Amino acid sequence: MSDGDAGRSGAARPGAGSARRARGRPRSFDRETALEKALLAFWEHGYEATSVSDLTRVMDIGAPSLYAAFGDKRSLFDEVVRVYGARYGSFTDRALAEEPTARAAVARMLREAAAVYTEPGRPHGCLVVHAAANCSNPEVEQSLRERRTANVAAFERRIRDDVAAGVLPADTDAGALARYTGAMIQGMSQQARDGASREELESLAEIAMSVWPHAGTATG
Repeated sequence: MSDGDAGRSGAARPGAGSARRARGRPRSFDRETALEKALLAFWEHGYEATSVSDLTRVMDIGAPSLYAAFGDKRSLFDEVVRVYGARYGSFTDRALAEEPTARAAVARMLREAAAVYTEPGRPHGCLVVHAAANCSNPEVEQSLRERRTANVAAFERRIRDDVAAGVLPADTDAGALARYTGAMIQGMSQQARDGASREELESLAEIAMSVWPHAGTATG
């Protein structure tokens, strides 16, 4: 072999270095699209049953990209829950903020839950309720419990305001009525998971509202 042949054999082929760099470069992806896919996976299967390998598959990214963009599974789930609350679960906050009475707010909330929990093309029920099922991570379980408890507390505040204003009878048990409302929301979520239709949940909501206390005499 001549010196010229040796030099040619040792030289890198044009583009070989860039090809190696391309293979080693982390795959680019749209973060919001990947996050939505993770949200749907957690919503459908819950926290415990959704593995990192499941997430990388549905998000169509590698594990290194997942960790770099979102942190670990727990961090990703925390972000998913925040996005879910803003994108799919905000009907509760809107009803409480926009309706003039607790009764009107709860009636609207239950009607909208019937629609949201059975929307075609998405997992049924509520992610915050379903993701806690069979969860062995105490921090995740506690975080989800706190969110559900916060909703019940918000119901109770509105009910107490109506009692103070005379919209509801003075002897209304605000705490029990708030927990009743929370139980209805959680029950509707499970019913939706079990296949109940929007119309069936709307009928359930009507029955739930039929036991609501009658208005007080101050405002009629």
